Amino acid sequence: MVKPGFRTFSFYNKLIFLFCLSPLIYLIIRTLSGNLSANPIEDLTHSSGWWALTTLVITLVVTPLKIIFKKPQILFFRRTLGLFSFFYASIHFVTWIALEQFFDWEAMVLDVLDRPFITLGVIAFVLMIPLAATSPYQIRKKIGNNVWKKIHRLIYFAVLIAVLHFLWLVKKDLTEPFIFLFIVLMLLGFRVFMWCTKFFPKDQ
Repeated sequence: MVKPGFRTFSFYNKLIFLFCLSPLIYLIIRTLSGNLSANPIEDLTHSSGWWALTTLVITLVVTPLKIIFKKPQILFFRRTLGLFSFFYASIHFVTWIALEQFFDWEAMVLDVLDRPFITLGVIAFVLMIPLAATSPYQIRKKIGNNVWKKIHRLIYFAVLIAVLHFLWLVKKDLTEPFIFLFIVLMLLGFRVFMWCTKFFPKDQ
Protein backbone atom coordinates (compact mmCIF):
# COMPACT_ATOMS: atom_id res chain seq x y z
CA MET A 1 0.00 0.00 0.00
CA VAL A 2 1.36 3.42 -0.99
CA LYS A 3 1.54 5.92 1.85
CA PRO A 4 -0.48 9.14 1.39
CA GLY A 5 2.63 11.24 2.02
CA PHE A 6 4.45 9.43 -0.79
CA ARG A 7 1.57 10.13 -3.18
CA THR A 8 1.74 13.83 -2.27
CA PHE A 9 5.47 14.08 -2.97
CA SER A 10 5.04 12.02 -6.12
CA PHE A 11 2.49 14.58 -7.33
CA TYR A 12 4.89 17.45 -6.52
CA ASN A 13 7.63 15.61 -8.39
CA LYS A 14 5.43 15.50 -11.48
CA LEU A 15 4.90 19.25 -11.18
CA ILE A 16 8.66 19.75 -10.94
CA PHE A 17 9.07 17.56 -14.03
CA LEU A 18 6.63 19.75 -15.98
CA PHE A 19 8.30 22.92 -14.68
CA CYS A 20 11.72 21.69 -15.80
CA LEU A 21 10.40 20.61 -19.19
CA SER A 22 8.55 23.89 -19.87
CA PRO A 23 11.64 25.90 -21.03
CA LEU A 24 12.27 23.37 -23.80
CA ILE A 25 8.61 23.40 -24.83
CA TYR A 26 8.66 27.21 -24.87
CA LEU A 27 11.83 27.22 -26.99
CA ILE A 28 10.28 24.75 -29.46
CA ILE A 29 7.14 26.91 -29.73
CA ARG A 30 9.28 30.00 -30.36
CA THR A 31 11.23 28.12 -33.02
CA LEU A 32 8.14 26.83 -34.84
CA SER A 33 6.47 30.26 -34.70
CA GLY A 34 9.58 32.06 -35.94
CA ASN A 35 9.97 34.14 -32.77
CA LEU A 36 13.65 33.50 -32.17
CA SER A 37 16.24 36.25 -32.55
CA ALA A 38 18.43 36.80 -35.59
CA ASN A 39 20.82 34.25 -34.07
CA PRO A 40 18.72 31.15 -33.19
CA ILE A 41 21.81 29.05 -32.38
CA GLU A 42 22.79 31.59 -29.74
CA ASP A 43 19.24 31.47 -28.35
CA LEU A 44 19.44 27.69 -28.00
CA THR A 45 22.94 27.82 -26.50
CA HIS A 46 22.13 30.46 -23.91
CA SER A 47 18.73 29.04 -22.98
CA SER A 48 19.99 25.47 -22.52
CA GLY A 49 23.06 26.64 -20.60
CA TRP A 50 21.05 28.90 -18.30
CA TRP A 51 18.58 26.16 -17.44
CA ALA A 52 21.34 23.59 -16.98
CA LEU A 53 22.95 25.84 -14.37
CA THR A 54 19.65 26.85 -12.78
CA THR A 55 18.41 23.30 -12.28
CA LEU A 56 21.85 22.25 -11.01
CA VAL A 57 21.73 25.01 -8.38
CA ILE A 58 18.16 24.11 -7.42
CA THR A 59 19.34 20.52 -6.97
CA LEU A 60 21.71 21.79 -4.28
CA VAL A 61 18.80 23.54 -2.55
CA VAL A 62 16.97 20.26 -1.92
CA THR A 63 19.10 18.97 0.96
CA PRO A 64 19.07 22.24 2.96
CA LEU A 65 15.27 22.33 2.60
CA LYS A 66 15.10 18.75 3.82
CA ILE A 67 17.18 19.64 6.90
CA ILE A 68 15.37 22.91 7.66
CA PHE A 69 11.85 21.51 7.32
CA LYS A 70 12.78 18.02 8.59
CA LYS A 71 11.09 16.37 5.63
CA PRO A 72 13.23 13.51 4.26
CA GLN A 73 10.73 13.06 1.44
CA ILE A 74 12.00 16.29 -0.12
CA LEU A 75 15.03 14.31 -1.33
CA PHE A 76 12.53 12.67 -3.68
CA PHE A 77 12.93 15.71 -5.96
CA ARG A 78 16.73 15.73 -6.16
CA ARG A 79 17.04 13.04 -8.82
CA THR A 80 14.51 14.70 -11.13
CA LEU A 81 16.22 18.08 -10.87
CA GLY A 82 19.67 16.62 -11.33
CA LEU A 83 18.70 14.65 -14.43
CA PHE A 84 17.07 17.71 -15.98
CA SER A 85 20.24 19.67 -15.31
CA PHE A 86 22.22 17.05 -17.22
CA PHE A 87 19.55 17.03 -19.95
CA TYR A 88 19.90 20.77 -20.56
CA ALA A 89 23.69 20.58 -20.23
CA SER A 90 23.65 17.88 -22.93
CA ILE A 91 21.61 20.11 -25.24
CA HIS A 92 24.04 22.94 -24.51
CA PHE A 93 27.03 20.72 -25.28
CA VAL A 94 25.55 19.13 -28.42
CA THR A 95 24.60 22.58 -29.74
CA TRP A 96 28.23 23.64 -29.45
CA ILE A 97 29.47 20.46 -31.15
CA ALA A 98 26.90 20.23 -33.95
CA LEU A 99 25.70 23.77 -34.66
CA GLU A 100 28.72 25.87 -33.74
CA GLN A 101 31.64 23.57 -34.55
CA PHE A 102 29.91 21.35 -37.18
CA PHE A 103 31.63 18.26 -35.72
CA ASP A 104 35.04 19.69 -36.57
CA TRP A 105 37.01 17.90 -33.83
CA GLU A 106 40.23 19.78 -34.48
CA ALA A 107 38.41 23.12 -34.19
CA MET A 108 36.77 21.91 -30.97
CA VAL A 109 40.12 21.01 -29.41
CA LEU A 110 41.52 24.41 -30.38
CA ASP A 111 38.42 26.11 -28.97
CA VAL A 112 38.83 24.29 -25.66
CA LEU A 113 42.51 25.24 -25.49
CA ASP A 114 42.08 28.86 -26.61
CA ARG A 115 39.00 29.95 -24.69
CA PRO A 116 39.01 29.35 -20.91
CA PHE A 117 35.23 29.55 -20.54
CA ILE A 118 34.86 26.74 -23.08
CA THR A 119 37.43 24.72 -21.14
CA LEU A 120 35.45 25.17 -17.93
CA GLY A 121 32.18 24.32 -19.65
CA VAL A 122 33.56 21.04 -20.99
CA ILE A 123 35.02 20.14 -17.57
CA ALA A 124 31.69 20.87 -15.84
CA PHE A 125 29.82 18.71 -18.36
CA VAL A 126 32.27 15.81 -17.99
CA LEU A 127 31.87 15.96 -14.21
CA MET A 128 28.11 15.70 -14.61
CA ILE A 129 28.28 12.51 -16.69
CA PRO A 130 29.00 10.12 -13.76
CA LEU A 131 26.29 11.86 -11.73
CA ALA A 132 23.69 11.14 -14.41
CA ALA A 133 25.04 7.65 -15.13
CA THR A 134 24.71 6.58 -11.49
CA SER A 135 21.35 8.23 -10.83
CA PRO A 136 19.20 5.10 -11.37
CA TYR A 137 18.41 3.32 -8.11
CA GLN A 138 19.57 0.00 -9.61
CA ILE A 139 23.02 1.47 -10.31
CA ARG A 140 23.24 2.90 -6.80
CA LYS A 141 22.43 -0.50 -5.35
CA LYS A 142 24.96 -2.24 -7.60
CA ILE A 143 27.94 0.05 -6.88
CA GLY A 144 27.14 0.43 -3.19
CA ASN A 145 26.01 3.43 -1.18
CA ASN A 146 29.51 4.57 -0.15
CA VAL A 147 30.81 4.66 -3.71
CA TRP A 148 27.62 6.40 -4.86
CA LYS A 149 28.06 9.12 -2.22
CA LYS A 150 31.64 9.80 -3.31
CA ILE A 151 30.65 10.04 -6.95
CA HIS A 152 27.81 12.44 -6.24
CA ARG A 153 30.05 14.83 -4.36
CA LEU A 154 31.29 15.78 -7.82
CA ILE A 155 28.24 18.05 -8.00
CA TYR A 156 30.04 20.58 -5.78
CA PHE A 157 32.91 20.88 -8.26
CA ALA A 158 30.59 20.80 -11.27
CA VAL A 159 28.41 23.65 -10.05
CA LEU A 160 31.36 25.88 -9.11
CA ILE A 161 33.02 25.29 -12.48
CA ALA A 162 29.70 25.86 -14.29
CA VAL A 163 29.27 29.22 -12.52
CA LEU A 164 32.83 30.23 -13.47
CA HIS A 165 32.04 29.16 -17.05
CA PHE A 166 29.07 31.54 -17.01
CA LEU A 167 31.10 34.29 -15.35
CA TRP A 168 33.87 34.15 -17.97
CA LEU A 169 31.35 33.92 -20.80
CA VAL A 170 29.60 37.19 -19.90
CA LYS A 171 31.56 40.20 -21.09
CA LYS A 172 29.50 43.16 -19.91
CA ASP A 173 26.86 42.90 -17.20
CA LEU A 174 28.17 40.43 -14.61
CA THR A 175 25.20 40.82 -12.27
CA GLU A 176 23.51 37.52 -13.13
CA PRO A 177 26.60 35.27 -12.91
CA PHE A 178 27.57 36.91 -9.61
CA ILE A 179 24.06 36.20 -8.27
CA PHE A 180 24.54 32.55 -9.22
CA LEU A 181 27.98 32.56 -7.59
CA PHE A 182 26.59 34.08 -4.38
CA ILE A 183 23.78 31.50 -4.18
CA VAL A 184 26.18 28.60 -4.80
CA LEU A 185 28.65 29.85 -2.18
CA MET A 186 25.80 30.21 0.31
CA LEU A 187 24.61 26.66 -0.38
CA LEU A 188 28.13 25.24 -0.10
CA GLY A 189 28.76 27.34 3.00
CA PHE A 190 25.62 25.90 4.58
CA ARG A 191 26.98 22.42 3.98
CA VAL A 192 30.39 23.25 5.42
CA PHE A 193 28.72 24.71 8.51
CA MET A 194 26.52 21.65 8.99
CA TRP A 195 29.47 19.30 8.47
CA CYS A 196 31.57 21.23 11.00
CA THR A 197 28.77 21.20 13.55
CA LYS A 198 28.11 17.50 12.78
CA PHE A 199 24.44 18.15 11.98
CA PHE A 200 24.78 17.53 8.28
CA PRO A 201 23.86 14.00 7.08
CA LYS A 202 26.99 12.25 5.87
CA ASP A 203 25.30 11.02 2.71
CA GLN A 204 24.27 14.46 1.46
